[in-house]
Amino acid sequence: MHGKSKRVYILSGAGLSAESGIKTFRDSNGLWENYRVEEVCSVQGFIDDRQKVLDFYDARRADLETKEPNHAHKQLAKLKDTYPKSVVMLTQNVDDMLEQAGCKGVIHLHGTLTDLRCEACRTVFKIGYRSQEGVTCPKCHSDAIRHNVVMFGESAPAYAYLSTLYDEADMVVVIGTSGNVIDTAYIAQLVDHSILNNLDVDQHHDQYFKKVIYAPATQAIDEICELIEEFLG
Repeated sequence: MHGKSKRVYILSGAGLSAESGIKTFRDSNGLWENYRVEEVCSVQGFIDDRQKVLDFYDARRADLETKEPNHAHKQLAKLKDTYPKSVVMLTQNVDDMLEQAGCKGVIHLHGTLTDLRCEACRTVFKIGYRSQEGVTCPKCHSDAIRHNVVMFGESAPAYAYLSTLYDEADMVVVIGTSGNVIDTAYIAQLVDHSILNNLDVDQHHDQYFKKVIYAPATQAIDEICELIEEFLG
């Protein structure tokens, strides 16, 4: 096994999937596909208009079906396949582009578009790209079904993996995230080896990383993978 004793945590955000044509609410002034984020991605929005939120996520799934993984997704999938024990793949993205590229064991910190969740028994189950209209829970048959995406105002159980990162990571690689939701600058200060790939310069945030690459993810990924492979030996 390559690099048996070393552990590399890769944390990706919207910038990884942007070149696959997947939009996020940070693209334009707090709007996501022309909806205000508070309407479709918050607990209060869900309380105010449940059907609007469910329809929104139905539309996101339908849109996702037309998208394809890009070069960065594919290279990360190859890296994970080569170093399955050494590379831990965390993503803030709710799309399935990494999985479509063949990446196994992806940890989705904010949930998954292609799953639904039962509010009665909390079972999470696959829906793929279909509408959830008329769907009932395969376990308890309840029709109280919702999207499996973490909203503002909810806890994110998968954040437990960030605590593990603090304890285990020998290298952290951040791709395509501003650090506004998860404090990646703080993470970089805890880990000896760190790489950041973003499009925009943010000196206050970026100064904490040992290596910074300003480029689209598809252009930066080959260098990133080379650096990780060198580190893992």
